[in-house]
Amino acid sequence: MSRCAIFPPGRKAPEVKKNLQDMLDDIEREVQYTRSLIGKDALDARVMEAMRKVPRDEFVPPNMKSAAFENGPLPIGHGQTISQPYIVALMIDMVAPEPEHRILEIGTGSGYQTAILSQLCSKVYSVEIVAELSIAAADLFKRLGYQNIEMRIGNGYHGWLEHAPYDGIIVTAAATHIPEALVEQLKPGGRMAIPVGLPYSYQELMLVRKDEQGKTVTESVLGVAFVPLVDKESVSQQ
Repeated sequence: MSRCAIFPPGRKAPEVKKNLQDMLDDIEREVQYTRSLIGKDALDARVMEAMRKVPRDEFVPPNMKSAAFENGPLPIGHGQTISQPYIVALMIDMVAPEPEHRILEIGTGSGYQTAILSQLCSKVYSVEIVAELSIAAADLFKRLGYQNIEMRIGNGYHGWLEHAPYDGIIVTAAATHIPEALVEQLKPGGRMAIPVGLPYSYQELMLVRKDEQGKTVTESVLGVAFVPLVDKESVSQQ
């Protein structure tokens, strides 16, 4: 998919490129720091290239653009955040998307991770419980030319049964437990990355693998801190 480079008002292309490269370098350093935990020395080159292509500064609020490429989470309103770039890259790598895959994302948020996934698989289905965020992300996808994304507003704990099963599932907020609905909607041979733990307490990034016989194996990858996954119908918070 091709798209024109879009730079925020008042910022020049070289500055954006420099900050983007700094972000990619930070991700590679984080991988080295955590390699004993994540079990690898480098993330998939396709994931890193997708991180390079998607303009993170387009997915943060205007007052946050100067910090868009820093290796940390940023607030996006409604009590939600855009995740740290390293965590975005790691979770996508954990799911191991392939060009023919269909991926379910729980928690569209600003749409940044959704856009990266769209570069790596044939279709992304993304569920967001905050209506305003979903609408804003849809408008941004249209403006930037991302076309292989389908969205709905709803409770992520329920997944999106209509399009199941999925080759991979990524959950971008911390669940108190691994939702059975999501396990059921994962295709045999598929993978799910999901943070699990109590709100604003200790959480673990988990990898769930389903084998060809439908048996699941779960492993803890990394300690993390995510906003909680909301288990109710559509909400709106300021």
